[in-house]
Amino acid sequence: MPVRILGMIGVTPPQSDAQLIIIEGQLSPDYVVANARAHEAAGYDMALVGYTSSSAEGFLVALHASYATDRIKFLIAHRPGFVAPTLMARKIATFDQLARGRLAVHIITGKTDAEQWGDGDFSPKPERYERAAEYLALMRRSWSETKPFDFEGRFYRVKGAASDVRPFQQPHPEILFGGASEGALAMGAEHCGTYAMYAEPLVAAKARIAEMRERSARFGRQIGFNISARPIIADTEAAAWEKAHAILAKLERGASRGWSRQEATKEAVDNAGRRLMGFAAERDLHDTCLWMPITKATGALGNTSALVGTPRQVADALLEYYKVGVASFLIRGFDPERDTTEFGRELIPMIRQGAAQIDAMPPSAHT
Repeated sequence: MPVRILGMIGVTPPQSDAQLIIIEGQLSPDYVVANARAHEAAGYDMALVGYTSSSAEGFLVALHASYATDRIKFLIAHRPGFVAPTLMARKIATFDQLARGRLAVHIITGKTDAEQWGDGDFSPKPERYERAAEYLALMRRSWSETKPFDFEGRFYRVKGAASDVRPFQQPHPEILFGGASEGALAMGAEHCGTYAMYAEPLVAAKARIAEMRERSARFGRQIGFNISARPIIADTEAAAWEKAHAILAKLERGASRGWSRQEATKEAVDNAGRRLMGFAAERDLHDTCLWMPITKATGALGNTSALVGTPRQVADALLEYYKVGVASFLIRGFDPERDTTEFGRELIPMIRQGAAQIDAMPPSAHT
């Protein structure tokens, strides 16, 4: 299966070489373009544009970047509930047409209630997942129905809904989702195409993959998988560990962290974070190079699972996930500008080459 490499573009130049969050801050249109072009030049297939309740609007950021690039696709984080699903279906279809299919959508429901309040959403998180499932069902109907239709659910009601614009990608752009709660897993199994997980110990990841395959099969669907990790690489293993400990020290001092709506606590704020914190509490190092102290120090604030070593060691660690069915990898470093280019030199080519070699082997050799 073809392997896919994702990165993440920020909206303003980094303030530190140990940057945890890159989506918040003032918007720099020139930096968005430069960052997107750097990802394209480094060989990334797709770049995530994140979402917070204070950050620049992701669809417009991605559209701006798409006009300055040729090939790279954009994965736009989207929180259901603030725009009518029929209108959102048309917005996504319009973007997909204008960008000629260079779009995927990552469904999120918000890390904390407090952050949702900033955008006026006071619904509890379990209800937000139920609403998101209904939202996605209505969007998918908007993309597929050829005649006006009616819909009445718990959260949405439409009469005579129709769309003149269809997605460039058929039947619609890829929909990804994340989360570890029952609501997230139920929503994603029924409506989404790819489950995005943070890097966790291989045994646990295999179990989660098996569970999601079973869940999606109940709806007659096959789901794909993405692993998100923060590689810390250097020419030698010793140098990589030195770099890792320097990054950890800066994050622990708070040197790279300014005001953020997401950073009110060092305790995990969602189920995915609590899951990561559990692995971090077990031990610092899992498998060959999955290093968890940054997760522990930051309260598992987003993608904090570090893979430490030479490019070869980190590529091999990622390829272990590939062997069990993960075909998509979101890799971003703690120094956004330098690491994007550095990953493109060796790490990304090694991942692609290794995946091709695994594909050429008999299935029995993957285990």
